[in-house]
Amino acid sequence: MKGNIFDIQRFCVHDGPGIRTVVFFKGCPLKCIWCHNPESQKADKSLAYYSDKCILCGKCSLVCHESCHKFEGEKHFLDREGCVLCGKCASVCSVNALELLGKSESVENIMLEVEKDSIFYKNSGGGLTVSGGEPLMQREFLAELLKSAKAKGIHTCIETCGFASQDTVTEIAKYTDIFLFDIKETDDARHKKLTGVPFSPILKNLMLLNSLGTKIILRCPLIPDVNTRDEHLANVAQIAASLDNLVEINVMAYHLLGNSKYDALNMNNQLQGHEAMSLEQKNTYIRAISDHIKEIGGNSIKVC
Repeated sequence: MKGNIFDIQRFCVHDGPGIRTVVFFKGCPLKCIWCHNPESQKADKSLAYYSDKCILCGKCSLVCHESCHKFEGEKHFLDREGCVLCGKCASVCSVNALELLGKSESVENIMLEVEKDSIFYKNSGGGLTVSGGEPLMQREFLAELLKSAKAKGIHTCIETCGFASQDTVTEIAKYTDIFLFDIKETDDARHKKLTGVPFSPILKNLMLLNSLGTKIILRCPLIPDVNTRDEHLANVAQIAASLDNLVEINVMAYHLLGNSKYDALNMNNQLQGHEAMSLEQKNTYIRAISDHIKEIGGNSIKVC
């Protein structure tokens, strides 16, 4: 069995407890306007072209059988419509101006990479985190990967938007130690406008996970002037207080690190020009959520 992934990152410390290896799955049912991994949205392969890295060597045009790379003066033109995503151009690009994103990979090969850092997992309480995109879109492959990790005694964690069937959530929960569960917007209509899907099925899956006894970390991406209104923060606190198996709430501050990817993928960045969240702003929202939690008697819930 093989799955479609686009990256594996080692020594990660912000994707679950301890030191972790994060496997990024391709494909996502949401289209968040602030997405910082736009390359993950499509389930199939993508070709990124970083024009600022290109040295106009012309090697890509020599290996492309579809004649998708053309050079005129000091400009490199890429014909994306004619591109068949073979990846030959990226393989000869010595400066990484071209990058083929997405590859079919087996559980066995992924686990070979994951197991390289087993000693760090044991010493730090870390393990494997599966992110994306949305891992639940590849249910069968995800289950096999998590089973393999559990069989080797490796702690498992999933970063999810929560938009999936309840059967899928129930099945995957069997092999997952902690869910990093996103709450992007608590108003159903606003959630659909910002992400393309309603919030109600996501909330149902969150409550399902709680009923199954699975540990949950709520992750709240906050974008200034988009989803930072106090009503949303109060709703997050209310939801958190209802969860018996909540570990903590993480406030995820909006940043600009993914902006260059939109240009590289020829995608529309709906928040172009939007400012990143400052540390002072983030701390303000952390305090706001904490205050709402105190108001409803959930003083033991950590917000960070």
